[in-house]
Amino acid sequence: MDLVTMWVEMGIPVKSLMIILAFMSMWSVGVFFERLFTFTQAGKQSKLFAPQAAKHLKDGRLKDAIAVSQSKNYKYSHLGKVVLAGLQEYQFQSDSGVALGRDDVIDSVRRAIQRASALTAADLKKGMGALATIGATAVFVGLLATTLGVINAFQGIAASGSGGLGSVSKGISEALVGTAVGLFVAIPAVWFYNYLTSRIEFFSVEMDNSSSELVDYFIKKAD
Repeated sequence: MDLVTMWVEMGIPVKSLMIILAFMSMWSVGVFFERLFTFTQAGKQSKLFAPQAAKHLKDGRLKDAIAVSQSKNYKYSHLGKVVLAGLQEYQFQSDSGVALGRDDVIDSVRRAIQRASALTAADLKKGMGALATIGATAVFVGLLATTLGVINAFQGIAASGSGGLGSVSKGISEALVGTAVGLFVAIPAVWFYNYLTSRIEFFSVEMDNSSSELVDYFIKKAD
């Protein structure tokens, strides 16, 4: 029996679940490629951003470092967002005219960096909840479709009065399509989620390292 015939003979509830699974599959693929593009750009731009910002800071050109961090060329850079928050906070404290101790300034910069890191991490995780949900629930949606398909098959057998092996096998094979589709949707979603999570963890480590280096820079600068 071909898939078209199976689709025609499926009940409305099973068809509805198949449509939901198709939507879940398209959603997970869309999230993956959108995040993949964002992460690729973030990695490339951060590799270009880091040496430029470091050079300006080494030469004591704080405003130039801020200008680089604000450049549209690095709008995807996770490092740029974190470093920019620290630089702007230090610049603000320096220009405010308020006499603050070194420790107060450093604490203020550290808090600004922590806030920026949290916001950047949240931005990197966009769509990850949907991927996790699809990976965890698609199989159960498929099993529900299978269960409803089996019920529909046995109801059809009971109504027709024909309970031969061929009739039973036909109904069960149609019902098992739901489980197969659920697995087809869930497995890639889990792969996508695990891969993207590993990239996010790597970016988080990079942000932590850059944050520590920037704080150390300001501590040395204040001495």
